[in-house]
Amino acid sequence: MSIVVAYKWAANPQDANVRGDGTVDWGRAKASVSDYDAVAIEVGRQLATELGTELVGVCVGGKGAASPMAKKSALSRGLDRVIVVSDESLEHAESTETGLVLAEAIRGIPDVTAVITGDSSVDLGAQIVPAVAAGALGWLALSSVEKVSASGSTLQVERVVPEGTQVVTVTGPAILSVTSEALTPKIPSMKDILSAGKKPSEQVELSTLSPAPVAEVKVVATAKPALKARKGEVIDGSDPEAAAAQLVSALRGDSVL
Repeated sequence: MSIVVAYKWAANPQDANVRGDGTVDWGRAKASVSDYDAVAIEVGRQLATELGTELVGVCVGGKGAASPMAKKSALSRGLDRVIVVSDESLEHAESTETGLVLAEAIRGIPDVTAVITGDSSVDLGAQIVPAVAAGALGWLALSSVEKVSASGSTLQVERVVPEGTQVVTVTGPAILSVTSEALTPKIPSMKDILSAGKKPSEQVELSTLSPAPVAEVKVVATAKPALKARKGEVIDGSDPEAAAAQLVSALRGDSVL
């Protein structure tokens, strides 16, 4: 029995710089374990401890994902070992390709009870990787998960739905994407960081996997959003009531109210 956490090693867009022509400069954006995935790792750690089983991290990404720093950073958060599928072609992979490769990596892990993921990736934010991976594996996928607990081989999952909170029991393997509000992840201590260097890691070559083919996607251009011209309408405030009525009318006309 194993609990798996899918995490991503990626640069945070908040640290990137948008140039005047709309292109993005990632030079100052340092890669790290996504904040959303840090929550997933903590949820997975609690579940694995409850079940008395190991917690395996799986990462799909570019060459940087297999660097000692990347693996050590993930392991310091509570993973027992990591499996990394690293390839230059995956550096800017779209979500569908990432999900399909992730599914193939998970197939190689025996007796998986659940895969925990964040509800989004920090870079693309498409929120579809868990569903793509679950579809490729033929597993159940549940999103907006806030809490997971175990009772024998059955998982009890609490998730947010439009009507409120839903509690379901899961008896087969499933991919569960947790919300960023599920809990506050712990900050790795110096002891955690030092012990992370002694934990096992495995690098899987993309060429040894057989994910389903996907259509090639290329970014051909980027541009800043067009800004609407300001009307610059002036309202005479000598009559407060008339000015207020004119303001409300103008806001309604622009669909602000």
